[in-house]
Amino acid sequence: MSAVTLGPLAVEIVEGDITAQAVDAIVNAANDRFWMGAGVAGAIKAKGGDEIERDAMAQGPVRPGESVVTAAGRLPARHVIHAAVMGQDLQTDARLIGRATRTALLAADARRFETIAFPALGTGVGGFPLAECAEIMLGAVRAHAQTPTSLKRVVFVLFGASAFREFEQAAARVLASEVR
Repeated sequence: MSAVTLGPLAVEIVEGDITAQAVDAIVNAANDRFWMGAGVAGAIKAKGGDEIERDAMAQGPVRPGESVVTAAGRLPARHVIHAAVMGQDLQTDARLIGRATRTALLAADARRFETIAFPALGTGVGGFPLAECAEIMLGAVRAHAQTPTSLKRVVFVLFGASAFREFEQAAARVLASEVR
Protein backbone atom coordinates (compact mmCIF):
# COMPACT_ATOMS: atom_id res chain seq x y z
CA MET A 1 0.00 0.00 0.00
CA SER A 2 1.06 3.52 -0.76
CA ALA A 3 -0.51 6.62 0.84
CA VAL A 4 -0.33 10.40 0.35
CA THR A 5 -2.18 13.19 2.13
CA LEU A 6 -3.66 16.02 0.06
CA GLY A 7 -4.91 18.51 2.63
CA PRO A 8 -7.83 16.78 4.37
CA LEU A 9 -7.87 13.96 1.81
CA ALA A 10 -5.94 10.69 2.18
CA VAL A 11 -5.10 9.01 -1.13
CA GLU A 12 -4.22 5.31 -0.97
CA ILE A 13 -3.04 2.93 -3.67
CA VAL A 14 -3.59 -0.76 -3.02
CA GLU A 15 -3.50 -4.00 -4.96
CA GLY A 16 -6.71 -5.95 -4.52
CA ASP A 17 -10.34 -6.59 -5.35
CA ILE A 18 -12.50 -3.47 -5.56
CA THR A 19 -15.63 -5.52 -4.84
CA ALA A 20 -14.24 -6.29 -1.36
CA GLN A 21 -13.88 -2.64 -0.32
CA ALA A 22 -15.99 -1.49 2.64
CA VAL A 23 -16.36 2.16 1.59
CA ASP A 24 -19.22 4.55 0.96
CA ALA A 25 -18.89 3.95 -2.79
CA ILE A 26 -16.90 1.94 -5.28
CA VAL A 27 -16.61 3.19 -8.85
CA ASN A 28 -17.60 1.05 -11.81
CA ALA A 29 -15.84 1.65 -15.13
CA ALA A 30 -19.09 1.80 -17.09
CA ASN A 31 -20.38 2.35 -20.59
CA ASP A 32 -22.93 5.08 -21.32
CA ARG A 33 -25.92 2.70 -21.11
CA PHE A 34 -24.66 0.99 -17.95
CA TRP A 35 -24.97 -2.62 -19.08
CA MET A 36 -22.49 -4.62 -17.08
CA GLY A 37 -20.50 -7.20 -19.04
CA ALA A 38 -16.85 -8.01 -18.33
CA GLY A 39 -14.04 -6.61 -16.22
CA VAL A 40 -14.80 -4.50 -13.15
CA ALA A 41 -18.47 -4.17 -14.12
CA GLY A 42 -18.86 -7.93 -14.48
CA ALA A 43 -17.23 -8.54 -11.09
CA ILE A 44 -19.48 -5.94 -9.42
CA LYS A 45 -22.61 -7.49 -10.95
CA ALA A 46 -21.53 -11.07 -10.11
CA LYS A 47 -20.79 -10.28 -6.46
CA GLY A 48 -23.30 -7.51 -5.82
CA GLY A 49 -26.34 -8.74 -7.77
CA ASP A 50 -28.28 -8.04 -10.95
CA GLU A 51 -30.21 -5.20 -9.27
CA ILE A 52 -27.11 -2.99 -9.51
CA GLU A 53 -27.20 -3.23 -13.31
CA ARG A 54 -30.99 -2.75 -13.45
CA ASP A 55 -30.81 0.37 -11.27
CA ALA A 56 -27.94 1.83 -13.30
CA MET A 57 -29.57 1.11 -16.67
CA ALA A 58 -32.77 2.81 -15.50
CA GLN A 59 -30.72 6.03 -15.18
CA GLY A 60 -29.15 5.83 -18.64
CA PRO A 61 -28.18 6.43 -21.24
CA VAL A 62 -25.91 9.37 -20.40
CA ARG A 63 -23.16 11.18 -22.25
CA PRO A 64 -19.80 9.44 -21.87
CA GLY A 65 -17.97 11.00 -18.94
CA GLU A 66 -21.06 11.32 -16.74
CA SER A 67 -21.77 9.28 -13.59
CA VAL A 68 -24.81 7.87 -11.80
CA VAL A 69 -25.18 6.30 -8.35
CA THR A 70 -26.92 3.08 -7.31
CA ALA A 71 -27.10 0.94 -4.21
CA ALA A 72 -24.40 -1.74 -3.93
CA GLY A 73 -26.53 -4.85 -3.47
CA ARG A 74 -24.58 -7.55 -1.62
CA LEU A 75 -21.24 -5.72 -1.77
CA PRO A 76 -19.60 -4.39 1.41
CA ALA A 77 -19.67 -0.88 -0.13
CA ARG A 78 -22.87 1.09 0.38
CA HIS A 79 -23.12 2.45 -3.18
CA VAL A 80 -21.74 2.05 -6.69
CA ILE A 81 -20.90 5.11 -8.75
CA HIS A 82 -21.11 4.14 -12.40
CA ALA A 83 -18.67 6.38 -14.28
CA ALA A 84 -19.37 6.19 -18.02
CA VAL A 85 -15.82 6.10 -19.27
CA MET A 86 -16.85 4.87 -22.74
CA GLY A 87 -19.72 4.76 -25.19
CA GLN A 88 -21.22 1.75 -26.96
CA ASP A 89 -18.07 1.38 -29.04
CA LEU A 90 -16.21 0.53 -25.78
CA GLN A 91 -13.47 3.02 -26.69
CA THR A 92 -12.14 5.64 -24.31
CA ASP A 93 -9.58 8.42 -24.24
CA ALA A 94 -7.80 10.75 -21.83
CA ARG A 95 -10.61 13.33 -21.89
CA LEU A 96 -13.28 10.76 -21.00
CA ILE A 97 -11.19 9.21 -18.21
CA GLY A 98 -10.58 12.65 -16.70
CA ARG A 99 -14.23 13.65 -16.97
CA ALA A 100 -15.51 10.32 -15.59
CA THR A 101 -13.14 10.61 -12.62
CA ARG A 102 -14.27 14.17 -11.90
CA THR A 103 -17.99 13.39 -12.19
CA ALA A 104 -17.59 10.37 -9.88
CA LEU A 105 -15.89 12.58 -7.28
CA LEU A 106 -18.67 15.18 -7.64
CA ALA A 107 -21.35 12.47 -7.30
CA ALA A 108 -19.67 11.34 -4.06
CA ASP A 109 -19.62 14.90 -2.76
CA ALA A 110 -23.26 15.46 -3.69
CA ARG A 111 -24.17 12.57 -1.39
CA ARG A 112 -21.70 13.58 1.34
CA PHE A 113 -19.68 10.36 0.97
CA GLU A 114 -16.43 10.24 2.93
CA THR A 115 -14.78 7.24 1.25
CA ILE A 116 -14.56 6.15 -2.38
CA ALA A 117 -12.63 3.42 -4.20
CA PHE A 118 -11.64 3.63 -7.86
CA PRO A 119 -10.36 1.02 -10.31
CA ALA A 120 -8.09 2.05 -13.18
CA LEU A 121 -10.82 3.49 -15.44
CA GLY A 122 -10.80 2.47 -19.09
CA THR A 123 -7.74 0.20 -18.91
CA GLY A 124 -9.53 -3.14 -19.16
CA VAL A 125 -12.18 -3.38 -21.86
CA GLY A 126 -11.31 0.17 -23.02
CA GLY A 127 -7.64 -0.76 -23.53
CA PHE A 128 -6.27 2.59 -22.33
CA PRO A 129 -2.60 2.61 -21.17
CA LEU A 130 -2.28 2.19 -17.39
CA ALA A 131 0.47 4.76 -16.83
CA GLU A 132 -1.46 7.51 -18.63
CA CYS A 133 -4.69 6.55 -16.85
CA ALA A 134 -2.93 6.77 -13.48
CA GLU A 135 -1.63 10.27 -14.19
CA ILE A 136 -5.05 11.49 -15.36
CA MET A 137 -6.97 10.02 -12.42
CA LEU A 138 -4.43 11.10 -9.77
CA GLY A 139 -4.40 14.59 -11.30
CA ALA A 140 -8.19 14.76 -11.06
CA VAL A 141 -8.09 13.72 -7.39
CA ARG A 142 -5.36 16.26 -6.69
CA ALA A 143 -7.48 19.03 -8.26
CA HIS A 144 -10.57 17.84 -6.36
CA ALA A 145 -8.67 17.96 -3.05
CA GLN A 146 -8.18 21.70 -3.59
CA THR A 147 -11.94 22.32 -3.42
CA PRO A 148 -14.33 21.87 -0.48
CA THR A 149 -15.14 18.14 -0.31
CA SER A 150 -16.89 15.69 1.97
CA LEU A 151 -14.37 13.04 0.93
CA LYS A 152 -11.74 12.07 3.47
CA ARG A 153 -10.28 9.00 1.74
CA VAL A 154 -9.81 8.01 -1.91
CA VAL A 155 -8.52 4.50 -2.57
CA PHE A 156 -7.22 3.32 -5.93
CA VAL A 157 -7.73 -0.45 -5.95
CA LEU A 158 -5.62 -2.02 -8.67
CA PHE A 159 -5.92 -5.53 -10.03
CA GLY A 160 -2.43 -7.04 -10.24
CA ALA A 161 1.07 -6.05 -9.25
CA SER A 162 1.89 -4.29 -12.54
CA ALA A 163 -1.17 -2.00 -12.27
CA PHE A 164 -0.27 -1.26 -8.65
CA ARG A 165 3.30 -0.32 -9.66
CA GLU A 166 2.09 1.93 -12.50
CA PHE A 167 -0.18 3.87 -10.12
CA GLU A 168 2.50 4.04 -7.43
CA GLN A 169 5.02 5.44 -9.94
CA ALA A 170 2.47 7.92 -11.29
CA ALA A 171 1.68 9.06 -7.74
CA ALA A 172 5.37 9.80 -7.22
CA ARG A 173 5.29 12.05 -10.30
CA VAL A 174 1.84 13.65 -10.01
CA LEU A 175 1.62 14.02 -6.24
CA ALA A 176 5.35 14.45 -5.44
CA SER A 177 4.93 18.03 -4.18
CA GLU A 178 2.14 16.89 -1.86
CA VAL A 179 4.01 14.13 -0.02
CA ARG A 180 4.50 15.06 3.63
